[in-house]
Amino acid sequence: MQYLEGRRYVVQGIFLLVGLVFATRLFFMQVLDSTYKLAADRNTLQRLVQVPYRGLIYDRKNQLLVTNTPVYDLLVVPREVKGLDSARFCQLLQIPIESLREGLKAARKYSGTKPSPLVQNLSLAERAAIQDNLIDFPGFYTQARMARAYRTPNLAHALGYVGPITPKLLELPKYGRYGAGENVGIAGLESYYEPTLMGRRGVQFKMVNVRGVEKGAFRGGEFDTLSVAGQDLHLSIDAELQAYGEELLAGRRGSIVAIDPKTGEILCFVSAPHYTPETLTGKGMGNRYMDLLRNPDRPLFDRPLMATYPPGSVFKLVNELVALQLGVVTPSTGFPCNQKLVRCTHNHEYPSNVSIAIKNSCNPYFYQVMRAAVLRGKSPNRFEDARLGLGQWQKMVKSFGLGEKLGVDMSQEKRGLIPSPEYYDKRLGYHRWNFKTVYSLSIGQGEIGITGLQMANVLATIANHGYYYTPHFVKGIGNAGPLAKYRERHYTAVDTAYFKYVIPGMQEVVDGRGGTGSLASLREFGISVAGKTGTVQNPHGYDHATFAAFAPAENPKIAIAVFIENSGFGGSSAAPAAGLMIEKYLRGHVVGYHKRMEEWIKYGNLTAHLH
Repeated sequence: MQYLEGRRYVVQGIFLLVGLVFATRLFFMQVLDSTYKLAADRNTLQRLVQVPYRGLIYDRKNQLLVTNTPVYDLLVVPREVKGLDSARFCQLLQIPIESLREGLKAARKYSGTKPSPLVQNLSLAERAAIQDNLIDFPGFYTQARMARAYRTPNLAHALGYVGPITPKLLELPKYGRYGAGENVGIAGLESYYEPTLMGRRGVQFKMVNVRGVEKGAFRGGEFDTLSVAGQDLHLSIDAELQAYGEELLAGRRGSIVAIDPKTGEILCFVSAPHYTPETLTGKGMGNRYMDLLRNPDRPLFDRPLMATYPPGSVFKLVNELVALQLGVVTPSTGFPCNQKLVRCTHNHEYPSNVSIAIKNSCNPYFYQVMRAAVLRGKSPNRFEDARLGLGQWQKMVKSFGLGEKLGVDMSQEKRGLIPSPEYYDKRLGYHRWNFKTVYSLSIGQGEIGITGLQMANVLATIANHGYYYTPHFVKGIGNAGPLAKYRERHYTAVDTAYFKYVIPGMQEVVDGRGGTGSLASLREFGISVAGKTGTVQNPHGYDHATFAAFAPAENPKIAIAVFIENSGFGGSSAAPAAGLMIEKYLRGHVVGYHKRMEEWIKYGNLTAHLH
């Protein structure tokens, strides 16, 4: 019995001890620790995401292009909305009631307990006007963030833009750290370098009372994390050259791309028609975006990266180099200007060597050059011989960075097309085509398609005598130098020794008597320009004009490609535009007679104005 009596006291002691623990804990929670009293006034904590300062963007001369400005968003937590006076709320915010209903519906669909944006991009004055009244509207509060601001009206296609993250993106793992309403890079460099520019988000946990008034950090900020600002981008773009290029193509459709051959750095990236970067920021951004989208001139279309055209006569340079490598022609090989093969638009001397042929852009000459490169007698069957020859030709042409993505630091780059034997087999049938079917490739016409960026890169490759660096916009991130992947040389399938044979003819195009690109000449300034004009046939209207060049010819510092739609001969508008851009870059300004050409270029019929 004494044993049982002892057990009873032990059990009673245990219950008493547990009771004392609970009583002590309740006393601590209700009397000593105010955290739980504050939490009781409102059953949830406010979790505020601290969006970091987005990285800035500079040009090659450290001129600031893109910065940040503070704006405010009105957020809503649907489950916390009680007894909403919709009419008064809409009057306070100056929004239609339909917008309120749609916003609340979207917020509920996203989450009943997480904050969603209702009205974005409020200015400081707009935020101040509503802040004191939000106490009467539980579930609504404002949050500050940084929005993009631009110090340049140019370069919109390359910079891209920042906008609210979409529900589709939120479903992707790579955007797991984002919340509804947060901004994300949507196009251009803002999108490609999003992880670099965004930085690292921070989180603050705040206690609020029943009226929504802050009562301090939860547990003294024990669980808070600091945000880390994004890194800055230092671009290779020359802001002055970019502005000048956009001025030259004002009112036209086309592109200008300039590259430093020694580094692959993109100096300018003009897509016309263009728009200002500010267009896609702030209130009404969605409406302005739709206006651009509906514009028949397609200003949102990134022409240097996405528009693929036949290159025209500029492509003759590549064909000549491939033929030289294959050993089917020599620098002194001559072919007659036989217009029974293909029409020649120039009256010129007998093309007795490659320099004369390039200077006069003789179509029959380059027809015969490519025929020699393709029809090699590798098979007694003429169809199979064409297939084998074209297959080897295509591989060598693609080594110039054509028919493939170059790997520029921008999304949406197009590959273009360098047709293969399989392409024609599928289109025309196996052994149903031969060289006469595809001869238009010899003069840069037909099925071939390249972008403005690729054309500029081809000229950079010739300037370097056979290699190129991947074209890129960003010279450095933060305090770091050039990215390693942009310092790798990419060699063509043509030996370095052959490139010297096409450059004299290119110089004759610009500086020679009767050269087709004479309006790009900078002889008076002691600058030798090596270039090639092109006129691209257009079945839908006036022909397109092209011109590609590099300068100075002896020590190239800029390679450039100009493409202007519906402007006729390349020598009439594209060549002078390139000459002016080269002059602007190498000399810093355009003077004298050349100033007159600026307006003429915009009309696409320069020859008529000159004569």
